Amino acid sequence: MIVDAHHHVWDPAAAECPWLTDELAVIRRRFGPDDLEPELAAAGVEATIVVQTRSSLVESRELLAMAEAWPFIRGVIGWVDLTDPAVADVIAELRAGPGGERLVGIRHQVHDEPDAAWLARPDVRRGIGAVGAAGLAYDLLVRSRELPAVLDLGRSLGDVRFVVDHLAKPLIRAATIEPWSTLIGEVATLDNVTCKLSGLVTEANWGSWQVNDLRPWVERAFHVFGAGRLIFGSDWPVCLLAAGYGEVLDAAHHLTAELSATERSAVFGATAATVYSL
Repeated sequence: MIVDAHHHVWDPAAAECPWLTDELAVIRRRFGPDDLEPELAAAGVEATIVVQTRSSLVESRELLAMAEAWPFIRGVIGWVDLTDPAVADVIAELRAGPGGERLVGIRHQVHDEPDAAWLARPDVRRGIGAVGAAGLAYDLLVRSRELPAVLDLGRSLGDVRFVVDHLAKPLIRAATIEPWSTLIGEVATLDNVTCKLSGLVTEANWGSWQVNDLRPWVERAFHVFGAGRLIFGSDWPVCLLAAGYGEVLDAAHHLTAELSATERSAVFGATAATVYSL
């Protein structure tokens, strides 16, 4: 079974999406599970995890209710205010509501925080600790700038399952592999951290990328994490800026063609099922 461990839904007409700037105008419209379902069927993808896009408990509740209504959505990575002293109660409330059994993780747009060490704040760490205590994974939306803080966080909260989204957004378009390569290697030394092979086509040149443009970064990820700690995600519909759903999956298949069947099974589903307790 192929699991797409990272996609989104949104509707700018129903809720403000300030990150959908003019540069992203081509995807500044509604994308729902009904749009994704035929793409999954054509690609042979049976299960997905939908991921938050706004710092909004309203969105988290909407995604959980959506997962209850759409069987292919096996998990939800929602948002909570990690700095809220009552964050554990908020998580419990989400899990008790409609679709709450599908809550598998929490995420915050860390790379948008002005402070590169935001993850080191005591109130943030207390909140992430509550995420782990609830049995949930914590997704890290970061770039190279935040990886030193990720390293310290992973060491400090060794009982929390962490997942680095989008390989920490390497500078593929600029063909600049350092300091990302060294930093991601340091993060990979932590056994409680896995990493998503997602969001790469939009870090490359949107109009002219080729599979081989992604290869140096993917090979580095395989070298430091191993196939057993890498997870496929489409990043649909963001990926549509550079590639269709099937193209993203085809690229992932090309980049993993030399792996064993067991390793490919891990990348395309088994590890996501374990990390997110699907």
